Amino acid sequence: MSLFFEKTIKCYGARIGLLALLISLCSIVHAQDYPNRPIKVVIPSSPGGPSDIFGRSLLQQLGENLGQSFVIENKPGAGSKIGIQQVAKSVPDGYTLLMVSSTFVINPSLYSDPGFDPIKDFVPVALPVSSPNVIVVHPSFPAKDIKEFFAIIKANPGKYNYASPGGGTGPHLSAELLKLRMNLDIAHIPYKGGGPALQAVLANQVPIGLSAIPPATPQVKAGALRALALTSTNRSTSLPDVPTLNESGVSDFEGDTLSFIMAPAGTPTAITQKLNREINKALENPELRNKLTAMGYQIYNSSPEQVTQKIKVDIEKWAKVIKSGNIKPD
Repeated sequence: MSLFFEKTIKCYGARIGLLALLISLCSIVHAQDYPNRPIKVVIPSSPGGPSDIFGRSLLQQLGENLGQSFVIENKPGAGSKIGIQQVAKSVPDGYTLLMVSSTFVINPSLYSDPGFDPIKDFVPVALPVSSPNVIVVHPSFPAKDIKEFFAIIKANPGKYNYASPGGGTGPHLSAELLKLRMNLDIAHIPYKGGGPALQAVLANQVPIGLSAIPPATPQVKAGALRALALTSTNRSTSLPDVPTLNESGVSDFEGDTLSFIMAPAGTPTAITQKLNREINKALENPELRNKLTAMGYQIYNSSPEQVTQKIKVDIEKWAKVIKSGNIKPD
């Protein structure tokens, strides 16, 4: 190689290195000034679901800490795809975020064209909480516990339906996994969010429901719904008398609803790291922690790297359930 080319390559290399350094410094400066205007948080489900209930509590505390408002935009439809795709196409400046449940890791296997890639189209911010799913029934339903429930469903194949927050949600896939494990013939009725699904069970339009525990807890405590079992490995502090499926003879069963906070791909790392720190700080607030645990949420102190790993693990987990059950979108 000639001396001229060697000098040229070194010159360009130095310029590229300088440019990378300047971009990094600009990102850090931008993060120090962030946020300087309201932040929109898209929740791809109807009000009243676990992400919505949790999100409003967290974002209020986060806004107080940062001195800036967080504005929730509920965007339900198409199994959460509409809201997720909206954020994926947003400007990656930290002012549009996604707060999404387990549909984020289920849809890639449930749909032939989910319309987004959870790894390529997004960068992780945090995994603040998870929630057990709970099997609930209208008080007029004859089963008083989960064993009676199984016996009634098996004695009446095809007779009963169950409501869920929608196709591809955590409660839906938990129910389908249970159907496979226990050989249950029960049809799925999807709704656009946890709130509408619970309302259908409360009105006895559908006698059975699968729900994340937070929106169901007040109705169970009021006696408007009967809780039969949890899909988590441990009992919940919000409904301590409700057994898990594991306790009830369905071994090694786990199907929680997760709540992810994500940003569009290309969002500066300094901003996502700042958001992660601030979210973890907000979750240390005793009043917020007590409020969330009372509703049944399990709180995490997660790093972006841990979120990425959890996303990969759960995509693989639910892909196996979808394939085994030949589950199709509703």
